Amino acid sequence: MKKMFSPGRTELAGNHTDHQKGRVLASAVDKGIHAEIEPNFDNIVRIRSDGFDDMEINLLDLDVHPEEFGTPSALVRGAAAAMFDLGACCGGFDAVMYSELSSGSGLSSSAAFAVLMVRAFNELYNDSQLEATAVAKAAQQAENLHFGKPCGLMDQLACALGRAVYIDFLTGEIQPVNADFSRMGLTLCLTDTGGSHAGLDTSYARIPADMRLIASFFSKELLGEVDPKKFFAKKWDTADRPVRRAKHFFEENERVPKMRDALIAGNAQEYMRLMNESGRSSERYLNNIVTSATDDRKLESGLMLSEKLLDGIGAWRVHGGGFAGCVQALMPAEFFPHYKAEMEKTFGADSCRELKLG
Repeated sequence: MKKMFSPGRTELAGNHTDHQKGRVLASAVDKGIHAEIEPNFDNIVRIRSDGFDDMEINLLDLDVHPEEFGTPSALVRGAAAAMFDLGACCGGFDAVMYSELSSGSGLSSSAAFAVLMVRAFNELYNDSQLEATAVAKAAQQAENLHFGKPCGLMDQLACALGRAVYIDFLTGEIQPVNADFSRMGLTLCLTDTGGSHAGLDTSYARIPADMRLIASFFSKELLGEVDPKKFFAKKWDTADRPVRRAKHFFEENERVPKMRDALIAGNAQEYMRLMNESGRSSERYLNNIVTSATDDRKLESGLMLSEKLLDGIGAWRVHGGGFAGCVQALMPAEFFPHYKAEMEKTFGADSCRELKLG
């Protein structure tokens, strides 16, 4: 029996930049998915996990099953298919799992599970020959093709590397980062505001589509390939949503390495200043807080309450894709108990959780 663990991840900087060949700062966290796995050599993956129905996936069928989109079974099948495409071996196993990452928690449970599946095949049948980056890419393929989630590579890389990482998707640079908010006297936390992601596929898809539209004016496919000076030199209608989103991309892309450097240097005030800049840019230009599709304002309420509690002493921003979900906040450690208590009065017990970076 082999014991395995795949951590969740938190996005620190780079909101909606990864899908445009931009820069991101992300980190694995101390919560994740625990598993006990052993090979069975019969081409069947059997998984038992608290809170989920038992799964049984036949690895002789690695086709995409649209009816499985959004399910763990799709990620198992997708991970096996990705291994097959790499020319690697895969086979059946029996697993018992326990997850600390609830769906919608903002800690990328799907990426953590996909990475865990690839790691299982890698360790059981390939002597761990795949390096972390290859594991991440295989997990991304599983999410994109079989799970039906058109995500970038940020989540999978952070989960596979198991630590904080700076990534430039244009140049291919991957830089592990020593990150420890506690040494700055700060506490990082995530509050699940309870907003539903159901019905938001179109809202999410419009963001990369809007950004690609602006890139096309420069005969480029993605904004990361566009010279920022050329973008800002043009006279745009700033009331135009694609223009605002492009402005967010270019300014956020320049902010990410500055946040990386402040984190490495342990400069708490500079990091929080930039984190607040990032959050306000997402709200004002990216516009991924409220969507007319659902008019769900729980996330907006969480950000407004965080501003009331933290203005002048901390930082707060939307976490991840937006439109629903989580508020990320950073504050002096001694203030965290008060912040947690106030947020949980509105969003429920255990909705606010401290995060420790991997």
